[in-house]
Amino acid sequence: MPAPGRGALGRGLAALIPDDARESSPNSAPADSLQRIPVDRIRPNPHQPRSRFDAAQLAELAASIKDHGVIMPIVVRKDREGWVLVAGERRLRASKLAGLSEIPAVVRGADLASDAQLVLALLENLQRADLDPIEAAEGYQRLIQEFSLRQEDVAKKVGKDRATIANSLRLLRLPPDGREAIISGAVSAGHARALLPLAEVPERFSQALKVVVDKDLNVRATEAMVRQLLAPPPPPSRADKGLERLAKELTRAVGVKVRVTTRRGGGGRVMLDYGSDAELEGLVKRLRGE
Repeated sequence: MPAPGRGALGRGLAALIPDDARESSPNSAPADSLQRIPVDRIRPNPHQPRSRFDAAQLAELAASIKDHGVIMPIVVRKDREGWVLVAGERRLRASKLAGLSEIPAVVRGADLASDAQLVLALLENLQRADLDPIEAAEGYQRLIQEFSLRQEDVAKKVGKDRATIANSLRLLRLPPDGREAIISGAVSAGHARALLPLAEVPERFSQALKVVVDKDLNVRATEAMVRQLLAPPPPPSRADKGLERLAKELTRAVGVKVRVTTRRGGGGRVMLDYGSDAELEGLVKRLRGE
C-alpha cells in the first residue's frame, strides 16, 4: 500500500509517525511509538466517518497483506482497557481477513481528543479517496455539530479551503434518492449540486435525477436542464388571451368547463369537461336546444 501524498492535506498521516517512532522497537514507550498489537485487542473507532466498505476491495487488500505484510501501520490510541483504533480500519479489517494475529500500529496517548480522532480518520480516508462524497460531508458535519466548530475551523483541520467544505455540506440537503445515486456512483457530486435547486420538491427532483441518469447528462447539461425547469413560464400572448376569453364564454354558454387549443398551421380542439352524469345530460340538452 503506497504512502499517502502530502498535497492539499498538508503533512497528513506521515505527521502521525514521529521519526524516532519509525525506528523504535516493540518494547519502547507505549505513547507515540510503533508497536505490534494483537488485532483482536483493538476496539473500533467510535468516530469513524466511513460506514461502507467494499467486500471485493477488502479481499484484494487482504491478499496483498498476505504477500507483502502491512506496509503502512494503523494508528491507535492507548487507554486503560487497551487500544482504540484511530485510523486504518480497512487495513485492520483486511489483516483479520488475511489471518494476521498482530498488526503494526502507531500508538498515541490516551489524551488524544475526540475531535482529533475524527479528524485523523477523515484525513486518512480523504487522502486515499476512500470516502464517498456523502460520507465526507457527514464527517464534516459531525465535526461542526459534535465539537462546535465553524466551517473555517473544519477547513483548517483537514487542509481544505472553506468553499470546498461548504460545497460538500450542501450535499446533505439532497433527498434520499439523490444521496443513494452519489453513493452508488450513478451521478457525481457535481451532478447532485446542480440538481439541488429542485430538492425542495422531492418528486420533481426524482424526475430530473432519472433524466440525468437515463440520458447520461454531463454536469453542464444538468445545470441547463435545471435552469429551464426553474424558468418562469412565458407571459400569455394576445392569441392566448383571446382563446382564454373564448373558453370562458363557451363555459358560460354550455354550463361545463370548456378548453380551447389551437394547432400550428390552423385548426384546433374544443374540449368539454363534465363532472357527473347529470352535467353530461344537461350539456346534451343545451346542445340540442332543449
